[in-house]
Amino acid sequence: MKVQEHLNPNIFSENVEQVPNRNGFGDGLKDAGEKYPEVVALCADLTESTRISEFAKVFPERYFEMGITEQSMASVASGMAAMGKTPFIASYAMFSPGRNWEQIRTTIAYNNVNVKIAGAHAGVSVGPDGATHQAIEDIALMRVVPNMVVISPCDVHEAKRATVAAAEYEGPIYIRFAREKTPVITTLGTPFAIGKAEVYLVRDSVHEKKVGIIGSGTVLHHAMMAAKQLNEQGIGASVMNLATIKPLDEEAVLAFANEHDVLVTVEEHQVAGGMGSAVAEYLSEVRPTRIVRVGVHDQFGQSGKPEELIAYYGIDTKAIVATAKKLVGN
Repeated sequence: MKVQEHLNPNIFSENVEQVPNRNGFGDGLKDAGEKYPEVVALCADLTESTRISEFAKVFPERYFEMGITEQSMASVASGMAAMGKTPFIASYAMFSPGRNWEQIRTTIAYNNVNVKIAGAHAGVSVGPDGATHQAIEDIALMRVVPNMVVISPCDVHEAKRATVAAAEYEGPIYIRFAREKTPVITTLGTPFAIGKAEVYLVRDSVHEKKVGIIGSGTVLHHAMMAAKQLNEQGIGASVMNLATIKPLDEEAVLAFANEHDVLVTVEEHQVAGGMGSAVAEYLSEVRPTRIVRVGVHDQFGQSGKPEELIAYYGIDTKAIVATAKKLVGN
């Protein structure tokens, strides 16, 4: 079992460092602001929660508090982009893109203007806030919109790199972030590029059964832990980090499918319309592959502790291992 270089050496430790990946957005936006004077930030009354506060402290003249008006925020940002600015807009993902999807579609994506949308508190791991605040449909909403790039970073470092990369990219981008602390998988030296997948763990070549696990977002750590357990139990498993869901890295996904007998996709999102759907849609046309999508199955979220909800909806390490074993008939 080979783990890619430039990853956290403590990935599989019980004491692995845990940090909210939204912190990476705050740090990355501040760095982007220092590097690019055209970067501005808008927030819908959630400055601290989204971590856009890091930018606001350093660049108060380039920060705009919009209040609880996500629709107006998207439209104002599109106008700023038309005038040469690079706006980042931030709210909870349930409200942006959940509440302002039409404005994002029509004023941002349709005009193909340079606005970056940060959706915080995505997934069921929001916890006690419950279903009304748990965005598990946002990837589906955004990847269907023309011109839109969709990114789901796995940890705090990848979130920072994705945010800086978004500032350098010309065009609309949606990046989703989680609320809770999650394991740090990458380092500041781990490769990241928009539109490029990375294989983080390669199965032990002596194993005959080959399971490819494709993950995105903060549940990628559960995918890594599951692959480790599978390899230890004689089932060869590799892990791909598909941080950019759109555009899909078709070359990498096809190569990964060719190297494995079956695939399991893992995401903290509805299985309908999410990352797993993107993978399945593509492979059905070029290389029909047996795939099982791990995620939320046509249900709303509910209140609870984050770790309880991840387990309840079958997105944790135990569920991934069970899914892979069933898939290979073990």
